[in-house]
Amino acid sequence: MENRTYHHGNLREALVTAGVALARGGGPDAVVLRAAGREAGVSHNAAYRHFASHEDLLAAVAARCMDRLGRLMIQRTADVAPAEPEPLAWARLEAVGRAYIDFALTEHGWFRTAFCGATPDPGHHSGVRTEPGTDPYLLLSARLDELVDTGALPPERRPGAEYGAWSAVHGLAHLLTDGPLHDLPPDEVRRAVDTVLATIARGL
Repeated sequence: MENRTYHHGNLREALVTAGVALARGGGPDAVVLRAAGREAGVSHNAAYRHFASHEDLLAAVAARCMDRLGRLMIQRTADVAPAEPEPLAWARLEAVGRAYIDFALTEHGWFRTAFCGATPDPGHHSGVRTEPGTDPYLLLSARLDELVDTGALPPERRPGAEYGAWSAVHGLAHLLTDGPLHDLPPDEVRRAVDTVLATIARGL
């Protein structure tokens, strides 16, 4: 299997894919080179030819998980029903917020891995980075810019708005997954999400 993987030039991708699968079930702690190599069907030494360290692989997997979060945000934005420009802009902002929290709740391992703080070894390029078009921060910024463009948000209130919006949504996501709100019943989860998103809108 190792020779076949090298022949097709897919070992690096196979290791990242294996790492993503490990992260889905066990979060960042499950993403280790030995386990990823075993899942990919290659030796531990072969894995080290593509990733200099555990942290290097984890950074690549974290980027892939962040990319999946961004893709869900894009999908949910596209699903918003057509409306007048201003209501549409507000609905699209709400859609990215709900997608963010839904991702945390339904893909807890990926969510934790995406924000695990892994950084690649500066001496070894992992070859895997978040696609610019799926960066959650840029997607949120685009939605806030859309509010300004439609007249829903005064331009003078736009600078730095992403910090407050992201902090509120990420904080709730963390509270619902790893914090004291993780045992809330579904109805209360919906209430919490609705409340935080409405608070963000009022603050803007």
